[in-house]
Amino acid sequence: MNFSSCNANDSQGHHPGGPFAGVLPMPVSLSHPAQEKSIMQKNALQRLPASWQHWVTENLAKGCDPEGMVAQMERDGPFDRTLAEFAIADAHLQSHPELFVVPKLPEVDVSANRIVLPDRTVDVLLSVAIPRIVVLGNVLSDDECDAIAAMSRTRFARSTTIDNASGINRFDDSRTSESAHIQRGETELIARIDARLAALSGWPVDHGEPLQLQKYQAGNEYRPHFDWFDPALAGTAKHLEKSGQRLATIILYLTDVEEGGGTSFPGIGLDVHPQKGGALFFRNTTPYGVPDRKTQHAGLPVEKGTKIIANKWLREKPY
Repeated sequence: MNFSSCNANDSQGHHPGGPFAGVLPMPVSLSHPAQEKSIMQKNALQRLPASWQHWVTENLAKGCDPEGMVAQMERDGPFDRTLAEFAIADAHLQSHPELFVVPKLPEVDVSANRIVLPDRTVDVLLSVAIPRIVVLGNVLSDDECDAIAAMSRTRFARSTTIDNASGINRFDDSRTSESAHIQRGETELIARIDARLAALSGWPVDHGEPLQLQKYQAGNEYRPHFDWFDPALAGTAKHLEKSGQRLATIILYLTDVEEGGGTSFPGIGLDVHPQKGGALFFRNTTPYGVPDRKTQHAGLPVEKGTKIIANKWLREKPY
């Protein structure tokens, strides 16, 4: 099926397609099992005016892009984005009850203020529903942070980015940090951290890429970018062939930074300040499983001190 955007004021659906027009979304999913399932159970579609209920069901039947529909409901309703998303999901499931097998996505359970993992208790500091973002404290001990950073001391080299056309790594002025890699299970410490992150995110260890460390000195930055692979671009599409999409990102903060160096989400006005031992989780897809443009983020310039982080990308399939 080919999905296209539809216009609330145009029953023919003549509206410019977005960057993912033509991409078949995954079956409807829930971005937070506890909170969002309860919303779904309240018959979100029935909470819309009758005319909008008809519009939602009609446009879904025509194969319209759910993300485009949500944007139009926000603009023309106007409706809260969460209600719009779940009304569409509700209508979709009413039409296709066989799809109510919720595809599992990486998720951090924030139903309590502290998360008890097998080997550590983690603090929940901030939770955002859409896009799905969770800021966490006490994910690593100071000793663990220092040991991971020390492992990479002689491995750092200038960072690269993926070329959209060819898919190869290249140097780019948008990213001025240094990078290093630590393989999954390379040491007992890394195996323990891999297992902890798997328990935290509910995602298998073998679906995670190796840790990619980044070192930022004063003046270094990574300008706004996405972690997901765009299937419409030849270069990044190549990276989908092996292990599928990067569904989520976990950033581990291995150092404190005196000034600057935050992780910024410019589209939603959120800056996360680095705190040694803390972590940032965000899902790169919408609840429909398509890449989420609101997850654009940046590594802000370090103004004073050194910032070292470790990225863990969680893939759709074993890596």
